[in-house]
Amino acid sequence: MQWRLAPPRREVIQNSKEVLSLLQEKNPAFKPVLAMIQAGDDNLMQEINQNLSEETGLNITHICLPPDSSEAEIIDEILKINEDTRIHGLALQISENLFSNKVLNALKPEKDVDGVTDINLGKLVRGDAHECFVSPVAKAVIELLEKSVGVNLDGKKILVVGAHGSLEAALQCLFQRKGSMTMSSQWKTPQLQRKLHEADIVVLGSPKPEEIPLTWIQPGTTVLNCSHDFLSGKVGCGSPRIHFGGLIEEDDVSLLAAALRIQNMVSSGRRWLREQQHRRWRLHCLKLQPLSPVPSDIEISRGQTPKAVDVLAKEIGLLADEIEIYGKSKAKVRLSVLERLKNQADGKYVLVAGITPTPLGEGKSTVTIGLVQALTAHLNVNSFACLRQPSQGPTFGVKGGAAGGGYAQVIPMEEFNLHLTGDIHAITAANNLLAAAIDTRILHENTQTDKALYNRLVPLVNGVREFSEIQLARLKKLGINKTDPSTLTEEEVSKFARLDINPSTITWQRVLDTNDRFLRKITIGQGNTEKGYSRQAQFDITVASEIMAVLALTDSLADMKARLGRMVVASDKSGQPVTADDLGVTGALTVLMKDAIKPNLMQTLEGTPVFVHAGPFANIAHGNSSVLADKIALKLVGEEGFVVTEAGFGADIGMEKFFNIKCRASGLVPNVVVLVATVRALKMHGGGPSVTAGVPLKKEYTEENVQLVADGCCNLQKQIQIAQLFGVPVVVALNVFKTDTRAEVDLVCELAKRAGAFDAVPCYHWSVGGKGSVDLARAVREAASKRSRFQFLYDVQLPVVDKIRTIAQAVYGAKDIELSPEAQAKIDRYTQQGFGNLPICMAKTHLSLSHQPDKKGVPRDFILPISDVRASIGAGFIYPLVGTMSTMPGLPTRPCFYDIDLDTKTEQVKGLF
Repeated sequence: MQWRLAPPRREVIQNSKEVLSLLQEKNPAFKPVLAMIQAGDDNLMQEINQNLSEETGLNITHICLPPDSSEAEIIDEILKINEDTRIHGLALQISENLFSNKVLNALKPEKDVDGVTDINLGKLVRGDAHECFVSPVAKAVIELLEKSVGVNLDGKKILVVGAHGSLEAALQCLFQRKGSMTMSSQWKTPQLQRKLHEADIVVLGSPKPEEIPLTWIQPGTTVLNCSHDFLSGKVGCGSPRIHFGGLIEEDDVSLLAAALRIQNMVSSGRRWLREQQHRRWRLHCLKLQPLSPVPSDIEISRGQTPKAVDVLAKEIGLLADEIEIYGKSKAKVRLSVLERLKNQADGKYVLVAGITPTPLGEGKSTVTIGLVQALTAHLNVNSFACLRQPSQGPTFGVKGGAAGGGYAQVIPMEEFNLHLTGDIHAITAANNLLAAAIDTRILHENTQTDKALYNRLVPLVNGVREFSEIQLARLKKLGINKTDPSTLTEEEVSKFARLDINPSTITWQRVLDTNDRFLRKITIGQGNTEKGYSRQAQFDITVASEIMAVLALTDSLADMKARLGRMVVASDKSGQPVTADDLGVTGALTVLMKDAIKPNLMQTLEGTPVFVHAGPFANIAHGNSSVLADKIALKLVGEEGFVVTEAGFGADIGMEKFFNIKCRASGLVPNVVVLVATVRALKMHGGGPSVTAGVPLKKEYTEENVQLVADGCCNLQKQIQIAQLFGVPVVVALNVFKTDTRAEVDLVCELAKRAGAFDAVPCYHWSVGGKGSVDLARAVREAASKRSRFQFLYDVQLPVVDKIRTIAQAVYGAKDIELSPEAQAKIDRYTQQGFGNLPICMAKTHLSLSHQPDKKGVPRDFILPISDVRASIGAGFIYPLVGTMSTMPGLPTRPCFYDIDLDTKTEQVKGLF
């Protein structure tokens, strides 16, 4: 009796077609792609795979290599396909001698639809068949025996002859699962005749040698012939058609195996889609063993071993091709994750701000880290912290590290505070390239004729003159609709070649990420080669660069490029703005910033995820971490999760800018404000003695003084009211120090709630980690469940002066503002240039609600002086300078660098915070 194949293959293809159709209903653009690497001239299986793929609805791509391709050449093609996210499955159609372990295990297991890698075979042997790909040929053998022949395999004696490697292992495993007694043998085994006589079923895994007589196979034995290159599906010469109790030809096995490969492809696509979707984290949190007294921050950081960053990335749902690893404990995250998760609902959005701080800071970063450690490690809620990257200036100057403190830190803190992944260096390079372009352009325009300048700007290269892309954009901006450089008139040549920058209007400064007060005012151009062109200039600290603000506010690579191009660096002699685009440097700036735009992934002491990205100066810029980090984090935590981000300085500065600038740029709506307060700062606002970095605290701050705390709570009450202007519920986090007493703590919480806070909670994360902020986490969850009534403070269409006055009066409590003549002139110029509808970024001291740092508490009836107004057009805001503001900090008498050192034997950093 002979059996003909029909139902199994048709059934498999129809089933695969239906499954794929269901997947595509929810994901219309999804179409799995099968890649076939072929080294040889046999196109039979290529045609079969092509037809079955088209019938099912898959795409297929063939990589055809010469028959004599080497192992290295095959592996090279495999590795390319491994990294191609458009391809979901890979099969090999190559000669048997190339199937080495090195080749087979080069395949990514998740793309190995032929089930040949050690990982897939291992899972099959272990019993996890639902988690792996099983050899289509081996499955075809089982299917044909059971469905076409109708054989009950339980108790049958199976002999597999001439099979090798993964096919042999897969056949043995599948037969044993069916209860069969399985033997394997090669054709030249001495006991082959006896084994063939004993077998109920014989599976031919390779062509039968001519010297083996057919009479060795007993009549009535079921014989199944799969003698082909099992990986490629290439049919071998096989045996002549022989009539036993049952014979299934190699063609039958090959066709069904091809159909089952397609089924594996659909399964691969389904798994890939499942991985693309957000899923609840399976986060392994790190345990803390807090010590008392609490050791130094660096000792605590060094005492915890962080998870490998690729492990952390996988735990929070990032795919392998979405991260770029820098060392063991930090990685950049690619922006492609936003496209993958675009349909995922955002989590809750929490801002950590603070009251007006002492010069020592009140622990906003520490509260931020403590809160996410409490949410994720102790309440099992997905949460992400988003922090700014610290500047090297404060690290080696006054403040020291900025990774949090105590048992609420980002680790490793040395890497957090030093270089990280080089983003600040990229900004320094880009900023100074633009600065160099400005002065160089002025020099060349001053020393060349229009014709000479034009010929150098559009040179003849290999006999051809062409405008670059950015030069074509400038022509369009000038209203010159020409693309051939030889067709411009003399007037057009002059208009194109001369920017006519007015040196007195240059606002773009050079930057350096070091506190260097002697660069606050410099003279450039004193070399003989500069031909007498010199001017007064200055250096700012890198984090005050507009490029840093652009990085923090952009939402894509294309948007960043557009913002960089819009940056205004000066005005020309007719009063029109000159931009980076006009200087032709936008593309180069984007290249320098192409990696910096990717957020940096790190972790807390308890192994919860942190994004560290961007670090705009909190006075001169908006003082918040990046929009991109927040957006990616909001997708990764899922609808029930939390993203906790921090604003620089007090709520009157960082929080106000977060709402009016960052939220306006991002479109994100905040759910809760966590307002950080300390008894120490409140005592200062209540009339306590001055607090100075590096000087021991007076006894008023280390001993109980309830009245001083009560008097200082006016600042806390005012900051709560500022948050309420925006319609966002406030939870006060009282960062408790060891010298604070129960009476002082209870008083602050009571007065905060009376002032309108949703809740007020004492926090102990510094001494015990996330466990000490569980009450804060619960209060934040409850506040976030309330309906948001968020609103902006002002309409951007209002005149610039009115927007400044609104902030001064509503937020700072000023009676009015006073504009210097220079400030008024700048406002008039920016308005005339079309920039009057931008939000306002006030540059003001952080040490007081007013412009005077020594005015504590809640100053009243003061006039806010606006000394100057500048514009960050690329970043997208106007920034008035309140009083005198320095954009380049200086070093104190005894900087932090006195304590920072390196152990040259262990290479460990010492003395960093």
